[in-house]
Amino acid sequence: MTWEILSIIGTIAFAVSGAIIAMEEEYDILGTYILGIVTAFGGGAIRNLLIGVPVSALWEQSLLFQIALLSITIIFLFPHNLLRHWQRWGNFFDAMGLAAFAIQGALYAKQMGHPLSAIIVAAVLTGSGGGIIRDVLAKRKPLVLQSEIYAVWAILCGFAIGLGLAKEPIELYLLFVITTMLRVLSYIFKWKLPKKTRIKTASHHD
Repeated sequence: MTWEILSIIGTIAFAVSGAIIAMEEEYDILGTYILGIVTAFGGGAIRNLLIGVPVSALWEQSLLFQIALLSITIIFLFPHNLLRHWQRWGNFFDAMGLAAFAIQGALYAKQMGHPLSAIIVAAVLTGSGGGIIRDVLAKRKPLVLQSEIYAVWAILCGFAIGLGLAKEPIELYLLFVITTMLRVLSYIFKWKLPKKTRIKTASHHD
């Protein structure tokens, strides 16, 4: 049951975040649906390829496709003045999608008997794959590749599940809430990983 609930939460969250970014970029209705669907299912498709699940498994999720389409429709029909804070909401939904799908990806890999390294990779790719595809299609710098902390939270989900720290439904829901909150806090407070600044070459005057 936990698996299905996480799937639904992640699908709604990423479909909404994709639709919001499409509308920010002033895509038409078809573009909005395409970006929403790609964001919701892109991470799962990449994960399936890497851990050996046929990509065709995605087509068996007709209920999730319907949920995603409904979510995008609702966002598209929302009055503009209620979506003034798009970026804030977009980031919140993105955080929920990241958490739900990172946990789901890690559970998937663990059930298949993969080692800890593969569980962490599955968590990161499922959690951030859809967002990467969304950002690339929207001609944005992918969030996961920027210094703002993003994929680290998916890695933590992978560790928690791979090491058996979160097994029971209540533990998995708690991990979901903590991961979502950490991602939101890292966005609000601009927590960053260290990065190397561009080296400026000194100009020599003779």
